[in-house]
Amino acid sequence: MYMISITYNDAMKNSAKTLWDNQLVGLWPCLKGSLAKVYKPCIRPNCPVCRNGTKHPAWLFSYSQNGKRSCLYVPLGAVKTMARALKNGRRLEKLLFRIGPALLQEYRQSLKTKEKRPPKS
Repeated sequence: MYMISITYNDAMKNSAKTLWDNQLVGLWPCLKGSLAKVYKPCIRPNCPVCRNGTKHPAWLFSYSQNGKRSCLYVPLGAVKTMARALKNGRRLEKLLFRIGPALLQEYRQSLKTKEKRPPKS
């Protein structure tokens, strides 16, 4: 999960924040991690699927928390939502990488505009 806090001056509020807000709208749900399809044996002693070596498909969500890697079982009904959330998470990460330089460039431009204003009389 991302926590985002940015302070804007008046010149930046109109364009950068509007652009940011518009791009964030479609990025929910949003996750960071990975989704993997694995095959596991079940607990039934005479299961024909496990006996022939095929095993049962299952989905796992893998993520890091406080530097520790963890996995959670994902029910089949939630796989599509999780896949979309992971895709949105990658999009958000790309957006964060793009917005940094753009925000700094806009800030520098606003400083130049301030300097060019005629002095108040």
